[in-house]
Amino acid sequence: MIGPEPPHPGVRPISSLQNERVKLIRSLQMRKARRDSGLFVAEGVSVLLTAREAGWLPRMLFFLAGSAVQGVARDLLAWATEVGAECLEVTPAVLAKVAAKDNPQTMLGVFAQRWADEPPLGRATEDALWVGLEAIRDPGNLGTIIRTADAVGANGVMLIGRGCDPYAHEAVRASMGSIFNVVLVPLSVERFLAWAQAWNGDMVGTSLSAREDFRAVAYRPPTLLVMGSEGPGLSPAVAAACSRLVKIPMAGRLDSLNLAVATGLMLYEIRKDRLRL
Repeated sequence: MIGPEPPHPGVRPISSLQNERVKLIRSLQMRKARRDSGLFVAEGVSVLLTAREAGWLPRMLFFLAGSAVQGVARDLLAWATEVGAECLEVTPAVLAKVAAKDNPQTMLGVFAQRWADEPPLGRATEDALWVGLEAIRDPGNLGTIIRTADAVGANGVMLIGRGCDPYAHEAVRASMGSIFNVVLVPLSVERFLAWAQAWNGDMVGTSLSAREDFRAVAYRPPTLLVMGSEGPGLSPAVAAACSRLVKIPMAGRLDSLNLAVATGLMLYEIRKDRLRL
């Protein structure tokens, strides 16, 4: 049972698995519910700290009873109440229903999704770096790429065509908080191709049939890196729109890398002259 004294004014205790807020959080595991509500869940104190630093405001904050009485967790609770979030102190049984099954966290927040429009045509700054991802299917890969795009200071990620949801739990978790730092632009393939015609720099894709080593290329900024889905890679239309196609060489028996790993290699190669310790 939850004790009579909440850790902060304005906190509401919840112990019932049938509570409407508990049902809402659980529903956000499904893409349709996230799409209809425009909400998503982010778990963990460190991730919520990133959200706060990036200027995001939670709609709701769930936390395990007794876990927010001191330290950073209490500071986050104070922040959430100050910005008007609904703060809910839950029992272990309730937390087990709303948190991740593997390595569950004691605090999670509910946020409104953010989507952006594509940057103005032909006006990218010289040092701009954008990542285009066509029909990515694995949310773990997508979250990892968002994290890497954040690490290299990319301007944002374009989600091209029908792919997985960046606000899915697996993607948010894999991003390690970078979901709050990286601009996300959803585009149909047709709209992306129309926009890319006026891109005023290199549009680079990877292809198994390419002849240029990705390390031997002088990338012309601004740079747009386009990566295809796991398995099929870039569609013929998007590959044809690239100003150059490059290949990552391999010495083993496999002919391709994990998408997130390949994207990371490409991003750090493109950014190698701009990244300093």
